Amino acid sequence: MTVDRTQPANSFVGSAIERIEDLRFLRGKGQYVDDVNPAGLLHAVIVRSPIAHGRIRGVDCAAALARPGVHAVITATDIGAVPTIPLRQEQLDVFRPFEQPVIAVGKVRYVGEPVAVVVAETAADAEDAAEAVTIDLEELPVIANCEASAGSGTLLFGTASNLAGTLTAVKGDADAAFRAAAYRRREQFKVQRHTAVPMEPRGLVAEWQDGRLTLFGAAKVPFPNRRILAQQLRIADDAVRMVENDVGGGFGVRGEFYPEDFLIPCAARLVGRPVKWIEDRREHLIATNHARDVSCTLEIACSRDGAILALRGHAKADVGAYLRTNGATGARNTAQILSGPYRVPNIRMEVSLHLTNKTPVGTYRGPGRFEADFFRERLFDMAAGDLGIDRVEFRRRNLIAECEMPYALAKVVELDLDTATDSGDYRSTFERCLTEIGWAAKAPLQGEMVDGRYHGTAIGCYFEGGASGPREHARLVLENDGRVSVHVGSSANGQGLETAFAQIAADALEIPMERIRGVFHGSTDLLPQGFGTYSSRSIVMGGSAIAAAAAKLRDMIRAAAAQRLGCKPRDVDIVEDGARARDDGLGFVPLSEIAKAGLVADGAFASPHRTYSYGAHAAHVAVDPATGHVEVLDYVAVEDVGRIINPGMLHGQAIGAIVQGLGGAFLEHLAYDEHGQLLTGSLADYLMPSASDFSGVRAIALEEKPAPHNPLGAKGAGEGGIIPVGGVIANAVAAALRPLGVEPRELPLSPPRLWEMIEKARQQRRMGSS
Repeated sequence: MTVDRTQPANSFVGSAIERIEDLRFLRGKGQYVDDVNPAGLLHAVIVRSPIAHGRIRGVDCAAALARPGVHAVITATDIGAVPTIPLRQEQLDVFRPFEQPVIAVGKVRYVGEPVAVVVAETAADAEDAAEAVTIDLEELPVIANCEASAGSGTLLFGTASNLAGTLTAVKGDADAAFRAAAYRRREQFKVQRHTAVPMEPRGLVAEWQDGRLTLFGAAKVPFPNRRILAQQLRIADDAVRMVENDVGGGFGVRGEFYPEDFLIPCAARLVGRPVKWIEDRREHLIATNHARDVSCTLEIACSRDGAILALRGHAKADVGAYLRTNGATGARNTAQILSGPYRVPNIRMEVSLHLTNKTPVGTYRGPGRFEADFFRERLFDMAAGDLGIDRVEFRRRNLIAECEMPYALAKVVELDLDTATDSGDYRSTFERCLTEIGWAAKAPLQGEMVDGRYHGTAIGCYFEGGASGPREHARLVLENDGRVSVHVGSSANGQGLETAFAQIAADALEIPMERIRGVFHGSTDLLPQGFGTYSSRSIVMGGSAIAAAAAKLRDMIRAAAAQRLGCKPRDVDIVEDGARARDDGLGFVPLSEIAKAGLVADGAFASPHRTYSYGAHAAHVAVDPATGHVEVLDYVAVEDVGRIINPGMLHGQAIGAIVQGLGGAFLEHLAYDEHGQLLTGSLADYLMPSASDFSGVRAIALEEKPAPHNPLGAKGAGEGGIIPVGGVIANAVAAALRPLGVEPRELPLSPPRLWEMIEKARQQRRMGSS
């Protein structure tokens, strides 16, 4: 597809327009799900399993039911035929036995699994009653990690093993390449379990009226979730209305289908009144999807001049106790995206999905890609050192060239899934990043101690696969006041979607942004169908659907105006607030008059092609060997996103994603003990970055290579900032501590862990010298 790069009459697209939705947020006028309070509202609290693995012998609700204000205590017995949560992605038959029931039946398999729902007049009443529910549990052996999952005689399900399945990505013949290679190296790496922690935790308000359900609190994928819920409730899809309120962050975990998405509507139907449930922070950390938690054995084969011949490896993903809607997505990406933006002709990567007694996993910004980049970039620095090749030059030689586009990546065999890069000049962003970080000037600092701290730098490259299909829908309505309402199937989770879509619509219609009445998104009563927001798809898919609808609406406006002006539609110009005959001054018709024709334009955009934004990150760090503390002195990101819709919002996305990545590299860890108990279940223990932790972060966005497969030329860019951070930071720390022989192979690089690595290296040196 050829992308038209000519400037429209307006130029809102490409302008750093302030977010229009922020005005209501800053004034306290946003409406989040906890702001929804229908008449007769009751409150729900989930009673959760206190142990990681056990057989349910009984649930005694009598004391809870006797407490003041309690209307119901609901268990699996009250529900009857308990449905399971189906897979939304990676729908392999081998995964289906491990789908999660919406409430525990017979067994509990992780701390936090729902066992009962208490419904009461107030949240406090429900909390008090929940403490009075007694669960009689027979404790069973706990599978605390992948090693125990593979080697234990304990089975979580009635299956032959605790292996949920394996995903294998293949390109060429890796085994043959390794046999012929002059250089080979194998290493083991690990990325810890952590997850997204949005400012607003999950919440729901369910209300029934005349056999129809309205569910407030929908996010991310309301239409797919409506289909799941309607099937579980045994009602028609159109009997369920999912309402997307303002959302205080998502990052992949918010908006997937969870047990509560069934339990709260079920409770409201049983008690005959609206029911609200709001997740607290501890619930979030034990019940919302976890992520990452992958160990990997990875091998590289090269020629003596540093050309990469093959990558081969096996990773173990701890997916927790069940496979929820997208629980295999991270594993799929780790397998398929392992090679990144580099020319690797031969690949074989297996990722096995192991069941354990932990909270199930899902997607978190850059799922599987953050892990794969850490594994690959660490191994690249090691290989370059072995070969005596500068690590910058090693990457430069192996980057995919622009003339090789589209470049095929490995195929995921079990899913029959192929993909290929779309466009890009990977060398350009790489060289720009080197310049911006001042690589040449900082090169002499590698491993040098300055004022008691070791200094090091690193650079790494990445790409971000975005714009997942299959399609998206939009509807533009010319309202009676002459303004245009934009309805779209994409969902907003705090990323500024309303502003970006208003810019796209205003440019496509060639009207001022003030003529856009509003952007209405996500909710299932806006459109017949929608697909939501995930995998950095909203701008490409939703924006292109809006552009298609706008083209239709322009034609409708011209046709309606031509009838009134007595001319042909092609002789009508749409101007700021109406339509005018182009040549002979026959007149003007305001849009408010044209609106009487009832103009509504539907548009859709479908594409099987993913977009691949790309870039390079570089870091300069200083490591205090006495404490293990790492200061990020400078961090630079350069990315090319095809076409920038709003530079200001893109910059915020990039900086935020980088800081999230730094949190994962240094701080965040969902740590469990051998009994399957979460040790970091509050923000006092689960450490997160603050505004002052990483102040030296810079991001530069380019639009040199537009996407060839959508009319905007845009590429998904919401996740790229996080993807390379772990690898870049670990390599910078390794470069700083090279005099001590420290080679980090695991995240997070927290001060205590890094201090232990430094002390271990010192002890080994002392033993060697003695």
